[in-house]
Amino acid sequence: MAFIILNLDSLSSQVLNEDNKVLNSTENSEFKKMKRTDSEWRRILSSSEYHILREKGTERAFTGEYDGHFEEGMYVCAGCGHKLFDSETKYRSGCGWPAFSKALPESVEETEDNSYGMRRIEITCSKCDGHLGHVFNDGPQPSGLRYCINSVSMDFKPEEDK
Repeated sequence: MAFIILNLDSLSSQVLNEDNKVLNSTENSEFKKMKRTDSEWRRILSSSEYHILREKGTERAFTGEYDGHFEEGMYVCAGCGHKLFDSETKYRSGCGWPAFSKALPESVEETEDNSYGMRRIEITCSKCDGHLGHVFNDGPQPSGLRYCINSVSMDFKPEEDK
């Protein structure tokens, strides 16, 4: 059962799933969530990937490999390979982390995050629940959104030559 709410920061209309996680799209295609134990995640992820994706860590600003990366292709979750962002939506925000104006439909979930005395919207992979970063309402038009994502939480798949 889904409930429609309006985000207090006026980011967008949002739909909550049964776990009170917010889907970034009102479309409702079902796919299987990836379930792994903590020991499985520790075995398959590097220590930095584990820290970011499973412990909700953050890499230092301006240190990530994808901050200044602008090749054509697809950004996927480093934990499960789920497609997250098309390179066409990436832009230079100057924030120190890779920034995107739009996520692929149903690729991420949004959850209110009040940690560290801040009021933010956390972004997680909709398939494996890995922490990716946060979304803010100071991005370019037409979306007005800035998906601020840790490089460590993603892999890049270049567009294949046609």
